[in-house]
Amino acid sequence: MSDLSDLHIADLHTRAAKAGIGGYRLLRREDLIERLEAAGTGKTDSPADGRGEGGDDGEQAARPRRRGRRGGRGRGRGGRERERLTNDEGEERAPARERQGGRRKADDSDEEPAATEVVSGILEITRQRHGFLRLEGGSREDDVYVSASQVRRCELRAGDEVSGPARPPRRGERHRALVHVDQVNGADPQEEGRSEFDSLTPVPPSRRIKLGEDAGVLARSVDLLAPLAFGQRALIRATPHSGRTTLLRELAQAIAAGGGAKLIVVLIDELPEEIPAWSEALPDAELALAPADLAPAEQVRIAEVALERGRRSAEAGEDAVLVCDSLSRLAVAADGVAEVKRLFGSGRDLAEEDAGSLTVIATAFDEGEDEGSADRAVSTTETALITLDASLAEEEIAPALRFGECRAEKVDALLAEEESSGLRNLRAKLADLVPPEAAAFLREQIQGSATNAELLKSLA
Repeated sequence: MSDLSDLHIADLHTRAAKAGIGGYRLLRREDLIERLEAAGTGKTDSPADGRGEGGDDGEQAARPRRRGRRGGRGRGRGGRERERLTNDEGEERAPARERQGGRRKADDSDEEPAATEVVSGILEITRQRHGFLRLEGGSREDDVYVSASQVRRCELRAGDEVSGPARPPRRGERHRALVHVDQVNGADPQEEGRSEFDSLTPVPPSRRIKLGEDAGVLARSVDLLAPLAFGQRALIRATPHSGRTTLLRELAQAIAAGGGAKLIVVLIDELPEEIPAWSEALPDAELALAPADLAPAEQVRIAEVALERGRRSAEAGEDAVLVCDSLSRLAVAADGVAEVKRLFGSGRDLAEEDAGSLTVIATAFDEGEDEGSADRAVSTTETALITLDASLAEEEIAPALRFGECRAEKVDALLAEEESSGLRNLRAKLADLVPPEAAAFLREQIQGSATNAELLKSLA
């Protein structure tokens, strides 16, 4: 037995009709429940289903009170005109009963049910607590509306991958609407014991990220001097024309080829002509693309959704790697460094057995002592640092790194004892050479060995 407050508004209307309550469709939800309780129908043996159906959003389905009505008789002009409502995207919508997720009117009950199509997308939640599924490869017009009741009942969070049937938009609606939630992140909705990212226990990175066998010189150089591990916050410090895009793309390809990680790539204010190259290089990665022709607010929104996707993946037990280019451009789009600090600071390995990790590898422009720079905002919070050398890049010398400024925290916990000894010897050798000679030496060593582990053991 459950209270009337657990029922959908349509079920309340059905009970009110049976109880002979006049004008029940004009009552607010709370008033309707009071009238039903007074009529002796305060209990039910039909509890509400935990999986919200499209439009079973009680707050939205109730009809708003009409204006321009006196003494309950007649309808003024305001009562005859539709009340137009605006959501957070600025689109006009019909009254509550016709909004996204609104139930069909009673006189539509004999219509054939609308055809549905199973969809899957990443959830973004608005300030009004309803949401939209962003479908892969689709435009904003392809988004699927998710009602606030579905968000609440299924405990959905921004960044969740949600799947279920969607119906076509009805009169006065702009988007398709989700009928009900079938799966959340590949599992049944409302699964007990779901973890909250911020409540999980961060631990120092200790598991190496495997690179693909065909990893290039740049990627292997980074992994030699700053061994990559799940849960790191890796900062790539760069200057213009120092080759940061080339490095980041090669590194992302090597991680993707190594397997074992969900790869999410965030490009902020990227040149439009660069977008196809990323899509071609990483066909299986989740790409969050915010090219230079997008408004700053939209660029920030795309970065936020990608970050939440990475956090949800780590909660679900996956090892996610978020590659971002760049933190500096995100700071400009957000008009501050708050978003930068949240994105970069989310990188961590998690101690719980059923949790995974979120690795953040991000570029930032070296802007010296500028108080408002992204580089300064995250400085000292990184657990791995890679610094590019613009002078070597201009001479097309690879790898274009400042070898003495590439490091990772707690390297001995990531490498075998013999590998740690080899890395110390390698660093000592590079320090004795001028940058072009050091780059040539490192390149020869990499090309002459099959893996970095083999190389370091040979130098031990």
